[in-house]
Amino acid sequence: MPHEPQTAILLIDCPDKKGLVATIANFLYTYNANILHADQHQDHDKQLFLMRIEWDLDGFTLDEGAFRAAFAPIATQNGMNWRLEYSSTKTRVAIFCSKMDHCVADLLYRHRAGALRCDIALVASNHPDCKPLADFYGIPFHQFAVTPENKPQVEQQQIDLCRANAVTLIVLARYMQILSPAFVQAYPSQIINVHHSFLPAFIGAKPYQRAFDRGVKLIGATSHYVTQDLDEGPIIEQDVMRVSHRDSLERMVERGKDLEKRVLARAVEWHTEHKILLYNRKTVIFD
Repeated sequence: MPHEPQTAILLIDCPDKKGLVATIANFLYTYNANILHADQHQDHDKQLFLMRIEWDLDGFTLDEGAFRAAFAPIATQNGMNWRLEYSSTKTRVAIFCSKMDHCVADLLYRHRAGALRCDIALVASNHPDCKPLADFYGIPFHQFAVTPENKPQVEQQQIDLCRANAVTLIVLARYMQILSPAFVQAYPSQIINVHHSFLPAFIGAKPYQRAFDRGVKLIGATSHYVTQDLDEGPIIEQDVMRVSHRDSLERMVERGKDLEKRVLARAVEWHTEHKILLYNRKTVIFD
């Protein structure tokens, strides 16, 4: 089996100007980097430059501390927001769910099959329904009884649990609870939700019922980062499927579940592979 190289990934956004690609490439070449992937995007309306560049660490002469010190002057000179990631550091994921198990089952299977490069630290739920799935895959399961009266205390327990397990990404796999602003603030741009609708259409509860009542010809699903505004976070991925008047509501829901699984898995994959840059309430997904 071919050896998979250990890589570093640099993600940048800054004001656009000439020479940025050359500046970054020359910096990496100076320290013997073998660039494996490089992708960039210019937002001409905002005059912004966005880039993802990945290189093989074999032979690269800077460790993390030295890289940060050496690159800082370039970043300051060009007004860069930037972050450095390493393929050897896997994202620690917590899956939150309720009664429906299709998204949980799909994520756990993909993780077991090696399709998701992350560590799933735990499954948390306000119902016991998904416990057999978590047990089957050997993932710790934590149940929280959530009521309107105890929700602040439970959310703090959930935050404490995630921090104790070094979680850096929370995936809401049809978790039928609205997170409080305090919870969202504890994990900014680190919570991914799947909405069973093609946002911004049919936001909120029961979108399939509302779509069915309107006689739509396309149904969709959306994965997005969670913000304090319900279903308004930056969109990561969407997909659609054609339906007709012959599809019952039950058939529409079942077909929609397939869409939900796919768009959520893609969002988790891209986040854990550091392919997403957020800016201006939007996302850029790099190849």
